[in-house]
Formats: sequence, structure tokens, C-alpha cells
Amino acid sequence: MTGGPSWRASQALPWRAGLSYGLLGLPLAFAALPLYVVLPHYYADDLGLPLSTVGALLLLVRLMDAGADPLLGRLSDLLYRRSIHAVLWTAGASALLLGGGMAGLFLPLVRGTTALAAWMVAGLLFTCLAHSLLLIAHQAWGVQLGGDRVQRSRIVAWREGLGLIGVVAASALSVAWGAGPMLGVFALALLAGWLTLWQAPRPPLAIEPHEEHTAGKSRLWQPLTQASFRRLLAVFLCNGIASAIPAALMLFFAQDRLLASPSQIALFLTLYFVSGALSMPAWLQFVRRFGLERAWLAGMLLAVACFGWAAALQGGQLAAFAVICVLSGAALGADLVAPGALLALLIERHGAQGAHDGAYLGWWNLATKLNLALAAGVTLPLLQWLGYVPGSQDPLALQRLAWIYALLPCALKLAAAWLLHSRMIAPQNSPTGAMS
Repeated sequence: MTGGPSWRASQALPWRAGLSYGLLGLPLAFAALPLYVVLPHYYADDLGLPLSTVGALLLLVRLMDAGADPLLGRLSDLLYRRSIHAVLWTAGASALLLGGGMAGLFLPLVRGTTALAAWMVAGLLFTCLAHSLLLIAHQAWGVQLGGDRVQRSRIVAWREGLGLIGVVAASALSVAWGAGPMLGVFALALLAGWLTLWQAPRPPLAIEPHEEHTAGKSRLWQPLTQASFRRLLAVFLCNGIASAIPAALMLFFAQDRLLASPSQIALFLTLYFVSGALSMPAWLQFVRRFGLERAWLAGMLLAVACFGWAAALQGGQLAAFAVICVLSGAALGADLVAPGALLALLIERHGAQGAHDGAYLGWWNLATKLNLALAAGVTLPLLQWLGYVPGSQDPLALQRLAWIYALLPCALKLAAAWLLHSRMIAPQNSPTGAMS
């Protein structure tokens, strides 16, 4: 892999190198918010699909998409073995498909319940598969750059920090300005991210491909045979579902429970994600002093302390919800910095860095998709069964919406914190050791 900027894992990551690698994270995160937060509300409220139908179809598509992620991880490994240019050109093709799929989802060419449902399913599959391959290849690039726990957390922070800027832009544009401006900015950001990746520090040469031929299909399943990876994945899954439920229900909660306007909702989202971005330097210092796992645990407990009282809010209590957004956004920084760096260290210590990073990242992203699928696919039909429909002003239905939106995620966060604490004190028989 020659021709790119040289950089060694033992060196501090220069800001230009961090920016050139991390910038693609901006459009990748930008795409995630419209797909997983705005799209359910758009198809249910604006286009008139029944809420239960939207939830069921989202669950179906996301399960199918998630099932493809381990295979896409294998494809990423094969691309890195071939050449860095194969990775870059495949990323460009994926970006083109992703942009076209997003445009089709938010500018549908059909009408009617059945046609819209079919359009949404086809568009989501097309878009999510392109997004997944691009995301896994980008994450694998960062994993292969290497480094200690602080360096790895910096690499993740560049990717996730710029991703937060993308989420903020998507929040403002999708809620306040509409689909047209959102899609235009997204297309430009996607092009810029792909172009700057050509200037990013290059991963070292991958291992010779003959080892891969001898591994066969075992490489696909190997991560799941490792207890240390399964424990980390369980924490990530439980914590991720806790975060995905408020993401799926935020627009319904803010609009119907708090009686917020579209511009106020955009402000809430901006406060949350900007607070997350601003908290990341503090979390990096926390990692340096106390370790990755303790930083993640502290973030979970902070999120529960800050977010639980959202269930008690009533219509018009917008200032209180803004404070909750700021405080829970600060807790988000730990979720962005710690898990990805822990995974990268685990991959390295199992001897998989530069060999089959994609196999681990494929299962990791499958867990991410399951989080989102379960959040939308279970909570939306559950709310309809409990009597809530978009636009409802029934006090009991709105109270149940608040409980599902705020209290259920807090319970799951506490479960994730317990799992992480158990992992920290469990004997470490694997080569990963204690990674904090």
C-alpha cells in the first residue's frame, strides 16, 4: 500500500491526518439520522403509512441489513488484501449508491399504502447495504492504523466527532429545512469525505492472502468463538438499544408530549449532539487517566442520572428538556470514544489487525443494526398497542409514550452498566487481558 501519507502508530496523530481520515464519518453519520430517526416519522406522519406497518417493515429491513454485515466485513477484508486503491474505489461506488438511495427514500415516486411500503423496503435495503459497506471499510481503516488505548481513542474521536457534526447538520436540515437541502448537503459531504480519504494515513500492508484461503468460512465466525468479544458485544448491544429507543421516539415525544415546534426540535437535537462533541476532549482525558472501560461505565451512569427525569416532563416544559439534552449529550461522548477503541484493542490483541478486522467489524455493526431494529420494530407497534398514535393528545397515551421514551432506556443502560462492570471484574483468560 504505497503512495499515501506515511504515519506510524507510535507517533501522535497530526490534526490534518485525523481530519483526512475522519471526515468521511461526517456524511456516514449524517445519513444515519435521516434513516433511523426522521424516516419513521416521515413515512408515518407525512406520507400516512400506519405506525405499526412502519415499525414492522423497519424491523424486517434492518434485520436483513444486519444479517449482511458479517459478509460485508469479509468483503472489506478481501478489499484490503487486494490494495488500498481497491478499497478507495469501492468506497466511491458505495458512496454513489448511498446518495442515490437516500434521494429515492425521501423523494418517493409512488403513492398509496402498498406502493409506499414496497418503495420504503426496497429503498432501505439498497441504501443500507451501501452505507454498511462504506462504514465497515472506513472503520477497518482506523483499526489498522494501530496505536495504544489513547491513540486509538483519538482516532475514534476524529471519526465520531466529525460524525456528530454530520448528525447536527442532518438534524437542522431535515427538521427545519426539509428533504431537498438535506440531500444536497449530504451529497457534497459524501464527495468531500471520499476525496479526503485519499490523503489519509495509509494502513500498513495486509498479511499475504494465502492465510485467508486456508481459513475458509471459519474467519467469518471466529470472533463469536472468543469469550472476550462476546462479553464486549453484549455490553454494546444492551447499551445500544438503550440509546436507540429515544432516537426512534424523539420526534413523537417532542411534538406530542412537549408540544415543541419543528425549530425547537431542531434545537434540541443540536444541543444534544453539540454537547456530545464538546464533551469528547474531556472523555479523552478521562480515558488517559482511568481507562476506556471506566470511562464507558461513567458515561452510562451519567446518562441515567441525566435522562431519567424526562419521563416526568409535561407539555411546554421545553427549557427543562433542553437541559436534559445538554447533560445527556455530554454522556454521549463516552459512548462514542470508548466502545470503538475497546474493539480495536481487542482485535489487535487477538492478532486480527490487518488480517480480518472486517470479520469483527461486521458482527459489531450487526449489533448496531439490531439495536436500531429492535428500538423501532418493537417500540412503535408497542406504543400503538398501548393507545398512542402520532398527534394524539390523550393524557394516558402520552404518559405511556414518556415511560417508553425515558424509563425503558434508563433500565437498559443500568443493565449494560452491570454487564460492563461484570466484564471488568471477571478473570481474563483471553489474550486481551484487562483493556482499561
